[in-house]
Amino acid sequence: QVQFVESGGGLVQAGGSLRLSCAASGRTLSNYNLAYFRQAPGKEREFVAAISWSGVTTSYADSVKTRFTISRDNAKNTMSLQMDNLKPEDTAAYYCTLRLVYRPATLHRSWNEYHYWGQGTQVTVSS
Repeated sequence: QVQFVESGGGLVQAGGSLRLSCAASGRTLSNYNLAYFRQAPGKEREFVAAISWSGVTTSYADSVKTRFTISRDNAKNTMSLQMDNLKPEDTAAYYCTLRLVYRPATLHRSWNEYHYWGQGTQVTVSS
């Protein structure tokens, strides 16, 4: 079992920044790929960013590329999402997640490929 505690969400004006953090317990994260997804009211959960178990490879949705940066600290068992130049369309609940496959070769963008989820943290961007 993996438990995540998410933090860092809040209300920010367009153009501002937020940093989301996700701390895990119950399992060492270092051998597993991690990702962030988000879900706005009335919309499906969508991929935001993913990072490989080593931290070497990352993947981003086109809508956030150049504005968001995903990172991990395997020594601290944490993951972060730095979000810059936020836009109103970034408003959503953000979820960290883990894919329970040992050192996989590829990053996945489908939510059903991931196995453990955080409780979500709300990000609201005002115009």
